[in-house]
Amino acid sequence: MSRARRGGGRPEILWPLFAGLEKLDGIGPKTAAAFERLRVESPRDLLFLLPSAVIDRRPRETVQGAPVPSVVTVEVTVIRHHAATAPGRPDRVHVRDAKTEFVLIYFHARGDWLSRLLPVGERRIVSGRLEIYDGVHQMAHPDYVLAPGEAEELPRFEAVYPMADGITKKAMAKAQADVLSRAPDLPEWVEPSLKAKEGWPGWHDAILAAHAPEGADDVLPDAPARRRLAYDEIFAHQLTLALVRREARARPGRPSDGDGRMRREVLSVLPYAPTGAQQRAMDEIAADMADTRRMNRLLQGDVGAGKTLVALMALLTVVEAGGQGVLMAPTGILAQQHMQALAPLADAAGARIELLTGRDAGRTRADKLGRLENGDTDILVGTHAVFQDDVTFRDLRLVVVDEQHRFGVRERLRLGEKGLAPDLLVMTATPIPRSLSLAQYGDMDVSILDEKPPGRQPIRTVLIPDARYDEIVERLRTAVAEGRRAYWVCPLVEDSHAVDMTAATHRFERLKRALGGKVGLVHGQMPPAEKDAAMADFVAGRTQVLVATTVIEVGVDVPEATIMVIERADAFGLAQLHQLRGRVGRGSGASSCLLMYGPEVGETARKRLELLRETEDGFRIAEEDLTMRGAGDVLGTAQSGLPRFRIADLERQPGLMRMAQDDARLLLETDPDLASDRGEAARLLLWLMEQDKAIRLIRAG
Repeated sequence: MSRARRGGGRPEILWPLFAGLEKLDGIGPKTAAAFERLRVESPRDLLFLLPSAVIDRRPRETVQGAPVPSVVTVEVTVIRHHAATAPGRPDRVHVRDAKTEFVLIYFHARGDWLSRLLPVGERRIVSGRLEIYDGVHQMAHPDYVLAPGEAEELPRFEAVYPMADGITKKAMAKAQADVLSRAPDLPEWVEPSLKAKEGWPGWHDAILAAHAPEGADDVLPDAPARRRLAYDEIFAHQLTLALVRREARARPGRPSDGDGRMRREVLSVLPYAPTGAQQRAMDEIAADMADTRRMNRLLQGDVGAGKTLVALMALLTVVEAGGQGVLMAPTGILAQQHMQALAPLADAAGARIELLTGRDAGRTRADKLGRLENGDTDILVGTHAVFQDDVTFRDLRLVVVDEQHRFGVRERLRLGEKGLAPDLLVMTATPIPRSLSLAQYGDMDVSILDEKPPGRQPIRTVLIPDARYDEIVERLRTAVAEGRRAYWVCPLVEDSHAVDMTAATHRFERLKRALGGKVGLVHGQMPPAEKDAAMADFVAGRTQVLVATTVIEVGVDVPEATIMVIERADAFGLAQLHQLRGRVGRGSGASSCLLMYGPEVGETARKRLELLRETEDGFRIAEEDLTMRGAGDVLGTAQSGLPRFRIADLERQPGLMRMAQDDARLLLETDPDLASDRGEAARLLLWLMEQDKAIRLIRAG
């Protein structure tokens, strides 16, 4: 073992891959800066910058019969030159291959450069894009013109890399050749039977093969070399999450095994029995909380699946056991909604519940904090402000985080870093495809609510062109006269000249003129007090039509609202549309969702809307959304908590995530200290993939 390894630093075998980029051939300060635009800051990053395409430059006998347009390589004899006849016209060089004549085209050739490059009567190898113009084969500005003796310089298959301004093809090729020469032959971390079953090469061979594709199939995600390298990336990520999970579970928790009295009181006042899925989730959570290890569980449920009741039962479990619980929502509106929903049930159970938001100040805030610290508050509901320094619990045992996709793995870990060791239950109403769920929540146990509680109404979904705006307004006028309530969702807050979408403020003014004073407005740029007041007016029925942006996407619960109009629905993602639609159908009245689309709706957008019309199954919708739009768009890249893989493609390689999670957990079960040969190799992989957090979590080594 190297000195660097014993000292806890990166193993010496990897040092060449983490040197400065300027150590590579042909890369100076300017080129290094250009490479940063490709997220390449070290030789290791360049090694993982794989070709995006491949050009077949294998020589042909003749251009006759070659597909047009395509890249063709052929040996020719130069017959004659025709100089440009007028400014802007090209020079033409007539050449003959083994069977036919064709023309090489050059614009702006200077002096005698062309005659020196292609001397009449000489043989040359030319390689470039062949096209037909006026019935004649021609090749404009060939990529390569070589003497027959230089044929070895021409690659049979040329790798095409992602490029950025300031990087030439020559610089890229030179740097890639250098970095490949530095790639070490690393020991194997893939489980041997899996490697054999998948037919994967070793890591070093995979890297070399991925950079030397020999056809279009070799740059596809399922090419064996690429699939192997993608697996390595995902395996390192899943090993990291498995280590985080082990660390979290290893921290001593406090068993909370309530006697059930408060939970029975809540069930006795409910108008319906919990669904099978709710009961299963409640049992899983109760078992976790009774254990001496800390709970780290995700509660994932479709819109209206009843997560709030499951969360309340978990909170009451800790109260029955003499502790406190907190429910944290991403916004003040959602925190208030949770408080309104939970307070009557908590009161029925005899639990003391309180709301704390950033707006509490002065004596009010001080009193609430005092009751919390004294243990006079059992359940606290609030935003992330509940973890400010001056908020002290007497005996916090459970943290429930709503809309988990707004909080990443790092945020989850911060709870422990505050010195608290509560059980953790996180909830999301966003159905997440299996592969993304494993990528984002691989450190957690998962409970899924896949049934809707009794009483939830099916929602009739209609696609309607925005040209029928007046017809929709008339329908709303009738609904308002009948006392019904409706949402009208717009994509933007204010009119934009750059994007042709109606702003919420503009739509609010038009609808107010059409429908009178029964129209309200809420959007994310409003001051919190105004936003809350607008929501309160809608909940109370003082306004009947609420014009909104996607601020109402999650959590807002107004059972009397039965109509959802989404303007320019083609501009939204499927999962987001599904969330918005879930704001209606929450009461006993028949509900409908109108998806308005613009005249230039594309085929993909139309498919999204048609799928939404066909199904209310959020999990099916999420899988389709992933296929159509990609991982970053489905969850929102900035907030998703998803890793930014360089090679792995979660949309096109979904099975690798489950495979990697199973393998990572099995490795840690059989070799918890990663001390075996394979364990040591896995440590190297973590260093290679810059999973420093995981390395710190390995106690031995």
